[in-house]
Amino acid sequence: MNNKNPYIVCFGEILWDIFPDGEKAGGAPFNAAYHIKKMGIEVKMLSRIGNDELGKKLTDRMKGWGITTSYIQEDLEHPTSTVLAKIDEHHEASYEIINHVAWDYIEFLPEHEKLVSEAEAFIFGSLSARNEKTRETLLKLLKSAKLKVFDVNFRPPFINVDLIRQLLHHADIVKMNKSEMRQIMEFLGKEYKSEEETAAFIQKHFDIREIILTKGSKGARYFTGDTHYDFAAVPIEIADTVGSGDAFLSGFISKRILGGSPEEMMNNAVSLGAWITSKYGACPGYDLQEFEAFKNKQTDIPAKQ
Repeated sequence: MNNKNPYIVCFGEILWDIFPDGEKAGGAPFNAAYHIKKMGIEVKMLSRIGNDELGKKLTDRMKGWGITTSYIQEDLEHPTSTVLAKIDEHHEASYEIINHVAWDYIEFLPEHEKLVSEAEAFIFGSLSARNEKTRETLLKLLKSAKLKVFDVNFRPPFINVDLIRQLLHHADIVKMNKSEMRQIMEFLGKEYKSEEETAAFIQKHFDIREIILTKGSKGARYFTGDTHYDFAAVPIEIADTVGSGDAFLSGFISKRILGGSPEEMMNNAVSLGAWITSKYGACPGYDLQEFEAFKNKQTDIPAKQ
């Protein structure tokens, strides 16, 4: 890290998840921003809200978290995003995502180029680019970013195969789950054989340096160059799985930009993902010392292959 004040930019959706028991601030990049900040790394959230009460509540929430609202645009025509969320008997969440909301219309501004070019990492997903305006802004920003981190995070029905391919070609690091890995191979018209072969194919086809594969209770894998690392899941009692993948990515990238080893990066990732899965909601209250104490209880040493 060369910056005196290193920071990460998270780009995309910022919203309220409407659960049966109430509303919670959410959106994959917003959740990631929360946990990156908790890990002690400065973060800038680049998104758009409506000129409404829900938008004001989101900016108030950000201020409470110590995250700047300087890059949150206000939309006078489109509302702050809401998502209808349900949790099933397996603790898994499903979402009904409303279209044509404020973050579908994120504008590219001249100051964004400097913001993104000086960031240690730029985190983005595919959902925020579902509509033309934000997609154009994202593609412009990707030209400036020095470390592009693509959290695939497919959300049906907003899956555009051509867009996914385009974003994969831009990415330096890609995080996906097993289902998304299979879907990407399907998009490419290729047969899925094994995790190793598929990861190697995707790396070569899209010129991607690193792939992080999350597998829930079966752990996670990190593919970098010709090497891969296997990590077991941390045993916990599941509260819900909302935001666990976002926490995982935050644990990984925050340790990576601090120069951590692959083992340290992935240990931080699997531990933070588990920590959040053991709690309710994507952004529960906690401090770094609490998390470090939890992580230090995990004594498994990952296998390098």
